[in-house]
Amino acid sequence: MRTTITRGGAQAVRTGTAGGVNPLCSPRALRLFPEARAGEGTGMVSRAGIGGTSTTTSTRVASASVDPAGRARWGRELHYVLTGLPWGIVAFTVAVTGVVLGASTVVVWVGLPVLALTLSGCRLLGDVEHAAVRRALGRDLPARHHPVAEGGRIRRLLAVLRDPQAWRDLLHAVVALPVRILTSALALSWVAGAVGGLLHLAYAWALPDGSGLLRLVLGVRSWWGEVTLVTALGALLAVTAPAVVHGLAVVQAGLARMLLTDEGGALRERAEQLEGSRRAAVSAEAQTLRRLERDLHDGPQQRLVRLAMDLESVSRRLDDDPEAARSIVRGALDQSREALGELRALSRGIAPPVLADRGLGPALAAVAGRCPLPVSVRVDLPSGSRLPPEVENAAYFVVAEALTNVAKHSGATRATVDVAHRVGSVRVEVGDDGRGGAHPGKGHGLAGLADRLAALEGALAVSSPPGGPTTLIATIPAVGVGV
Repeated sequence: MRTTITRGGAQAVRTGTAGGVNPLCSPRALRLFPEARAGEGTGMVSRAGIGGTSTTTSTRVASASVDPAGRARWGRELHYVLTGLPWGIVAFTVAVTGVVLGASTVVVWVGLPVLALTLSGCRLLGDVEHAAVRRALGRDLPARHHPVAEGGRIRRLLAVLRDPQAWRDLLHAVVALPVRILTSALALSWVAGAVGGLLHLAYAWALPDGSGLLRLVLGVRSWWGEVTLVTALGALLAVTAPAVVHGLAVVQAGLARMLLTDEGGALRERAEQLEGSRRAAVSAEAQTLRRLERDLHDGPQQRLVRLAMDLESVSRRLDDDPEAARSIVRGALDQSREALGELRALSRGIAPPVLADRGLGPALAAVAGRCPLPVSVRVDLPSGSRLPPEVENAAYFVVAEALTNVAKHSGATRATVDVAHRVGSVRVEVGDDGRGGAHPGKGHGLAGLADRLAALEGALAVSSPPGGPTTLIATIPAVGVGV
C-alpha cells in the first residue's frame, strides 16, 4: 500500500506492506528520528531500521529553473558595463575639449563661460551616471550635492565655477574612460567567449583542420576532442559570466560613488537647514510671546483694571447711593464678559480646543465663520486619519493669520481656503480679491508665518501684485500621514 500526504507543499511518502503502514514512517517515528523529518523539505527521506541500518530514499525530481530576478539583474549589469564605454567617450570628449578651450581663452574672459558650460555638462553627465548605477545595482547611492545658485547670471556663473562637486564630476569624466575601456572589453570578451564556446559544435566543421585550441596547447589532433574542450570552456565562461559582470559593474560603480557623490556636503547642507529651522522656531516663538503679551496688555488687562476700579467705586457708594452702585455693577459685569470673551479668543489662538478635538477641517470652518467677510473652505485630507499635531497647528495658524490680514488690510470682498494633501506634504492655499501688496519680508505680518513654517521645514510663497488678487501658498511636510 502506498500513501501520499501533502503538508504545506512538501510530500512525505510512506511505504508499507499489505498488512498496514510501516511504523518507522509514523509521526512517532519521525519524532524519534529527526533526520527523517529533515529530509522532507528536499524530497529525501531516510529511515533507520531496527537491528541494523536500512535506508529508503524517495527522490522528487524537479525541473531546474533560473531565478528571473537574478537574470534581470545580470542583464542590467551587463547593459550598464557595455553602455558605459560610449557614455565615457562622450564625457571624456566634453571634459577635455571644454577644459582645453576654456583654459586657452581665459585670459580674454571668454574661457570662464566655456569652463562654466563644461562643468554644467559634466554635472549633467554625472547625474546620468548616478541614476545608471542605482538602476543597475538596485541600491541607492549617497546624495549628490550642488550648491543652489541665486542672483544674476554672473553670480550663477561664479557659483558653478566654485562648486567642488562639479570639478569632481569633471575628474570622473576623465578618469572613468580607461576604466570603462577595460571593463567593457573584458565583459564583451567573456560573454562572446561563452557564446562562441557553447555554439562551437555548430561551426566547428567550417574551421581549418588542425588549427584548434587542442592542437595548439597539447599538440593533439582530434576533432571531437577539440569540440569537447571548447564547449567545456564556453560552459565555464557562461557559468562564471554573471559573477564577472557583477564584479566589473561594482568596479565602475565604486569609481562613481567615490567621485560623483558628496555625502559630507549633503550633511553640511542638512545641518545648515536644521540650524535655520531652529533659528526660525526660536524667532516664531519669541514673536508669538510678544504678540500674546501685547494682546493681554491691550485687551483683558485693561478691562480687568477697569473692573477693579468699578468694584472699588461700588464699595464706596453702596451705602449712600445704591442706585449709582447698581449701575456701576452692571457696567462691571459687561466688562467681565468682554474680558472673558477676549481671553477665550486668546486661548483659541494658543491651542484651539476644536482643533485638538475634531481635527483641521472643523477648526478651519470655525475660523472662517468668525471672519467678517465670506470665506469658502475646501479641505481634502485622507479620511480616517489625522495629520501630526504640529502639522495641524501650522496649517491652522497659517489660515487664521492669513484671514486676519485679509480682514484688516486687503479690502477684499471674499476669500478662499483650500487645504489638500500631496505626497509627503500638505498644501494650504489662501486667496482673496483685495488690493494686493502683501509681502513676506521682515517687518511685515507674514514674516512670522514664514518662520513658523521654516521650523517644520516648510515653505511660504506669496503672490500679491498691486491691485490684487493675493494668493498665499504654504507647503508643510506631513510625515506620518496614514495614507
